[in-house]
Amino acid sequence: MHSEVLVTLSPDQEFRLDAQGGQPLSHEDARRWLDDEFLRLECEPLRASGKVLLADKVLTVARAAGATLLADPAWSGQFARATVAALARPVVRVDVPGMAVSF
Repeated sequence: MHSEVLVTLSPDQEFRLDAQGGQPLSHEDARRWLDDEFLRLECEPLRASGKVLLADKVLTVARAAGATLLADPAWSGQFARATVAALARPVVRVDVPGMAVSF
């Protein structure tokens, strides 16, 4: 099955990330990788309550990564594998300007 993550940073900047290369991640390993990147990139929770949903974490990590990390094949491949494994969906769309994650 084909797995990919589409990240839109702006109307003219979209990244199509293949999630099939490399070692597949378990759900727990994917969550841990996203947690680590959330902290490393100094992301802030989107909700006033401080609760961070997995979809929120994917969105804020993508926003903090920006074009530089999303263009890095090693980082973006790991991000894509972690995203599809954590959200348990083969195709994930991350719309940073619209602040939305869809499947």
